[in-house]
Formats: sequence, C-alpha cells, structure tokens
Amino acid sequence: MNIIEVKNLKKSYLDGETDTKALDGVTFSVRKGEFLAIMGPSGSGKSTLLHVLGMLDDPTSGKFIFDGKDIGSYSRDELAALRNNKVGFVFQSFNLLPRTSVLENAKLPLIYSDVPEHEWNQRAIKVVEAVGLGHRLHHEPSELSGGEKQRLAIARALINNPDIIFADEPTGNLDSKSGKNIMSILQRLNEDEGKTIVLITHETSTAEHAERIIRLMDGVIDSEELVAHRMTADAEYIK
Repeated sequence: MNIIEVKNLKKSYLDGETDTKALDGVTFSVRKGEFLAIMGPSGSGKSTLLHVLGMLDDPTSGKFIFDGKDIGSYSRDELAALRNNKVGFVFQSFNLLPRTSVLENAKLPLIYSDVPEHEWNQRAIKVVEAVGLGHRLHHEPSELSGGEKQRLAIARALINNPDIIFADEPTGNLDSKSGKNIMSILQRLNEDEGKTIVLITHETSTAEHAERIIRLMDGVIDSEELVAHRMTADAEYIK
C-alpha cells in the first residue's frame, strides 16, 4: 500500500513577472515501509519536493494523496494535525532550541499533540535513549557534538511515533563517522520498526542506504532506480 502518491505535481514561484518552475510535472509513489532517496544537484527541486510532501508548502497544481486521502480536502488545522501526528522531520541545520535541554527539545512536538502532559517525560526519555543520548538528557545543544545534535533531532522526529520521516540532507553538516551513525539509525528505524523514510541527499554513498533512488533535474524526474546493493553504516552490504 502506498503512503504517498503524487501525479503531475507542479510548484511555481512568481517573482515579479518571472514564473520559476521548481517542480514541473512530477509523478511517483512511496510504499508504506519504504526507504526512498531523492537526489539532484542544487536547484533541481528536491528540497521543494520534500516541503510539498511534508505539507510545509502547497503545490501549484497536481494531485497529492497522503495515506489514501487527497491533501486538497484537508483544512489548514487538519493539515497541521496531520503533520504533527503522522510526519517527522530531520533537517541539516538540526533546528534545536538553544539554552534548552535535550529532554525539553525532544518533548517539543508533544505541545501540539493529544498526548497527556504527564506522559511527556517518559515518552521523551524513551526516544532519547533510543538514539543513544540517555546520558545527555540535561545537556543543552551547545554541549553536544554535531552527530549528537542530529541524533536529538531524530529523537524529536520520533516523539509522536510518525508513519513517515522526511530527512533533508541529515548528514550534510557532519563528519563522515557521525554521518554513518545517523544513517545507521535511519536504516534501523526503517528495517526494524517499519518506518517510511524519504531522504534528500546529494551524496550517492548516502543515497545507497535506501531501497530506491529518484533523481531530479530541473524540476522533473530524470531517472529512477532500485538500489541493488544497499549500504550499511560501515560501508558493508546488507543484501
């Protein structure tokens, strides 16, 4: 079953009299439990596509079905609730709150959820420990390494037990060892917990952790391929 289906998806930006097409008729689907990588050079439309798929931006035209329902039928409040409960985001820049503890950063999405407040700490501790940061619960982001910050971002993305995680260049600000650790966590979430992962990256070695790669060029799909030999975090093959 597909969690995402898009057909002839277009996104344009009007700057004065100039109409720039960031996406120009993109059609594909994402299966539930799939690990998909989207690649492309700067300006290819990959980040725009992620923002549309993550319901952070509206398409100009085309059809977008999420979990069996047309996104166009949702109100703004319904979209906000859908994002918070069904979708997790991991960004290159971490987007953590400074001068706020690891525990409090992880709990942030719960403010907008239906989870009772007395359960927040227990749930946050669980996801923080799941990414190996249990010993850092009361540290602030300034006291964390780049890899630890991204692990915290993943914990925060997991706090509401989302169906799908969008990761936008999650290893872009990390050294190679930390980047491999992050990809190992994402791969474990996909393989062991069945999370759907949509990864944006410009690195082939990172994309090969996925099952399938879609390559964008100038707002259109240039190619699509299955990954014959998926990479593990330590650069070994898992199949």
